[in-house]
Amino acid sequence: MIARVRAQGAVRAGILSLFILLVEWSRAVIGQQPRLGLAALLVGGAALAASVLGWPAERLGLGTSRFGLRILGGIALGAVLLLPAAARSSAIPLLPAGLAVAAVAVSIGEELAFRGALYAVLGEIGGAPLAIVGSTFLWTLAHVLSHPPEFLPVVAAAGLLLALWRWACKDLVAPILGHVVADLAL
Repeated sequence: MIARVRAQGAVRAGILSLFILLVEWSRAVIGQQPRLGLAALLVGGAALAASVLGWPAERLGLGTSRFGLRILGGIALGAVLLLPAAARSSAIPLLPAGLAVAAVAVSIGEELAFRGALYAVLGEIGGAPLAIVGSTFLWTLAHVLSHPPEFLPVVAAAGLLLALWRWACKDLVAPILGHVVADLAL
């Protein structure tokens, strides 16, 4: 019986992983087409957010307890994620309004998909170690088409930091906020 439940969880994790990777890679490829970048970001963010449909908010780390601390944690995570950019430049670029909205949509969608649904399903199969390592690996793999190879270690480190927060605090609010802050400033 336990083996059957784990097998079902593995199939669920595989399907979810494929969906998320296809959305991310499609977004990256379509976003390279003239005049489709903004639409690719918005639609991609919405598609990624759809991966949490049917999941209870508490299983995703989206409960409302200690909400103020979760917001504070998100601001702190955002600051940590911005450290590499602060070290290389004294000026923080400001995104045009349309691109900022799209960046927020993608940030929220990615966190709901990677540290929300994917983390939860991997956690059901192999506990926190698989959830942390698996979501970080797939996060990095998803960014292969949209980031230069030399930037992928930074992407992996950010994914690991966000997954560790998700595990340690049982919280997704702070990773969402931290990711939004980082994407808006980078």
